[in-house]
Amino acid sequence: MPPKPRTTIHGPVFAASAFFILALVLFAAVWPESAQHLFSVVQDWIITNVSWFYVLAVAIILLTVIFLAISRYGDIKLGPDHSQPDYRDITWFAMLFSTGMGIGLMFFGVAEPVMHFIDPPIGAGSTVFDAREAMNITFFHWGLHAWAIYAIVGLILAFFSYRHGLPLRLRSALYPLIGNRIHGPIGHAVDVFAIIGTVFGVATSLGVGVSQINSGLAHLLGLPVSIPVQIALIVVACGLATISVASGLDRGIRLLSEFNLILAILLLIFVLIFGPTVFLFQTFVQNTGSYLADLVHKTFNLYAYQPNDWIGGWTLFYWGWWVAWSPFVGLFIARISRGRTIREFVRGVLLVPAGFTLFWMTVFGDSAIYMIMIDGMQNLADVVRADSSLALFAFLKALPLSGITSTIAVMMVVVFFVTSADSGALVVDLLASDGNTHSPVWQRIFWSVLMGVVAIALLLADGLTALQTATIASALPFSIILLVAIWGLLKALKLDATKRRIRYQTITRSQPLAGGQSWQRRLRNIVMMPTRRHVLRFIDDVVVPAMQAVADELRRQGYEVAVDTRDGGEVELHVQHHGEYMDFVYAVRPLEQMQPSLAMDEDSSQETRRYFRAEVFLREGGQDYDIMGWSNDEVIGDILDQYERHRTYLHMVHGTNRTTADRPATETVASDALASDPESGS
Repeated sequence: MPPKPRTTIHGPVFAASAFFILALVLFAAVWPESAQHLFSVVQDWIITNVSWFYVLAVAIILLTVIFLAISRYGDIKLGPDHSQPDYRDITWFAMLFSTGMGIGLMFFGVAEPVMHFIDPPIGAGSTVFDAREAMNITFFHWGLHAWAIYAIVGLILAFFSYRHGLPLRLRSALYPLIGNRIHGPIGHAVDVFAIIGTVFGVATSLGVGVSQINSGLAHLLGLPVSIPVQIALIVVACGLATISVASGLDRGIRLLSEFNLILAILLLIFVLIFGPTVFLFQTFVQNTGSYLADLVHKTFNLYAYQPNDWIGGWTLFYWGWWVAWSPFVGLFIARISRGRTIREFVRGVLLVPAGFTLFWMTVFGDSAIYMIMIDGMQNLADVVRADSSLALFAFLKALPLSGITSTIAVMMVVVFFVTSADSGALVVDLLASDGNTHSPVWQRIFWSVLMGVVAIALLLADGLTALQTATIASALPFSIILLVAIWGLLKALKLDATKRRIRYQTITRSQPLAGGQSWQRRLRNIVMMPTRRHVLRFIDDVVVPAMQAVADELRRQGYEVAVDTRDGGEVELHVQHHGEYMDFVYAVRPLEQMQPSLAMDEDSSQETRRYFRAEVFLREGGQDYDIMGWSNDEVIGDILDQYERHRTYLHMVHGTNRTTADRPATETVASDALASDPESGS
């Protein structure tokens, strides 16, 4: 096993992002009053001047995700055409389910609905109408929009990385627009903004989480609620995360996260049983209907005719938070979604975790509203108004076994805190590295510590207000990048769909019975269940000579062609077109298959036997047809058919109106890199 490198950092990205973050931390720590003033000015400017952009950007993202799911692009796979999902549906759903859990749900599950109920954006509050509107607003903030942001980032990363072999970075989405310049300053800038947004997003979660941990410990142990205590808690929690990163306890953290998820579900069931159960089921159905009915209005509502600061403290903060977190969550979602179609991906990412999140908000939020509005527990409203971090514990105090449930809640927030810092450090380290996933420990420790330092600095500057401002501000440039990346994704999908349409024309042999082959022999080839040895002999005796014949003729035409034999018996014909145009690859692989039971008299023991197929693979993946038993001329004819489709695609993509010399550099889109995938026929 080769030794790990001493460093894998990508100099420009690492240096620029670390310098900017450290400079901001130093400014907030040394001149906290100036930092508070600056944060206030920045937030006021954003709310006044560009709130419309945030709202419009998130609306475009949601509409794009829905469009991709229902359009012809929905059948395109996030990976080669022959790829299969890495995880079963139930496992994949469980992972998506777990990403919907976090510090935010623990902190805002009770606090946000109650705060909207007692202090709505418009009106006096505490009415039946305000109760319905409070849940409608909460659903709006935690529903489809949030998961659409995560989905589009995950979709971009998975599509360009798994289907086209580009780096697992957001910069790859700009390839259709700027080509190889993604590896230069423009691409570096994209990664820098992604890192900055992720660091501030995670730091915001740490700040929110530590305030709730502090309140929980004050509720249970009488520990004072103060900035020094919160700083100490950040140090301890980030220390645990750093130990996890340094010791490689990924398995332990994963198991701990799964255990935390089980605790969350148990806590949810507990509240559902001991709370107003029937009322909760009724309100969930009604809340969902009201949310969907009012979705368009809420999406574009800027309160332009009733100006107030409410949108900056709530909607814009959430949109900024989701955008800032999107590289982190999107990368995780991308890594578990290889082999799924875009339609499957959107259906799972948009609906499953969002549905659970909305049910969580109903159970906790509507239970708290019921206590205040029906049971007359005004003290709960007073606690939430005075300190939102105490909301969950004040709520649990009104239910049985409050000491146990409050202790469990504190444990859950601590684990979410540690795993957020740990996972965030790993993701940021990946973004700041040169593509090597096995980076040295010190790099991950650096980012883990830096996130804790950022959270401390922002708490010193102005508590949660500074965290909100930093999140909203860091999300602004990344939102612009995300919209440009969506443009690049749509352009690449259009090219991909064009090629699929050409490639999936009816596959017929140029000479069905070439070389005097009888129909009886062709039938024998169809029903034959060949062994691996038979397929390998066929590849050596028929496929390789056919490829060599085509290669020889193409070389005479001036093309650079290679015929290579790879491990496992695969043979590949590779026609190079050198950069401007996508290379052509035609490969044949011996693939093992389960033998079907097609004859009435077959022994049941035969059902478990296996046979082999000589399947055709292109750059885009397996084509799901077998050429075993074909003649030399028939194989040559199939190669020519696929090559003709390939050239037709290039003709349609590049056009014939201008020569290559006439086209600007930005239009040499690099279909070669877009369509290249090291796992699909290469």
